[in-house]
Amino acid sequence: MSVSAPTHRTTAGTRAPDVPATRRLPNALAEQVAPRLDVAVTALAQLLTRWSVPALRVALGLVFLGFGVLKFFPGASPAEEIAGRTVETLTLGLVPSTTAVILVAVMETFIGLTLISGRLLRVGLVVLAVAMVGILSPVALFGDELFGHGMSLLGQYVLKDVVLVAGASVVAAVALGARLRLEA
Repeated sequence: MSVSAPTHRTTAGTRAPDVPATRRLPNALAEQVAPRLDVAVTALAQLLTRWSVPALRVALGLVFLGFGVLKFFPGASPAEEIAGRTVETLTLGLVPSTTAVILVAVMETFIGLTLISGRLLRVGLVVLAVAMVGILSPVALFGDELFGHGMSLLGQYVLKDVVLVAGASVVAAVALGARLRLEA
């Protein structure tokens, strides 16, 4: 009688073929890791469901506050000139460029403060919706200047506003009643 390595048995009690230890190890490891991984993924999903939109709201608020405050100081914002020209163009010259920059600074600062604090959020989101027209208008109004001979630095600055619009849309949807929900 020869001695052989023990083998595992199936649920029916019949003897299963010998499986080398090197092949059993990954399966055993997977059986131990999979439930723990499921728990970790579920916990992460719950955390993101709870905190991702508030984090996005505050992050957008910091961006708007920072860009808005810069526009109060002449020459401090790289977007000062394009912001002034955009508003002046959109208002058909009724609002001069220097006044337009101050108006944009006030709007962006207000939007930033409402997003960060969560207070007057709906009012801030309405102001943001109006501001988005101005924020994205340079692409249509001055596209050749921004992107005509490759991507200029100002063009990149304006193009990143697409991300702001997308993020603001998520924040606005949740603020107006949409809810993230975790699928079971």
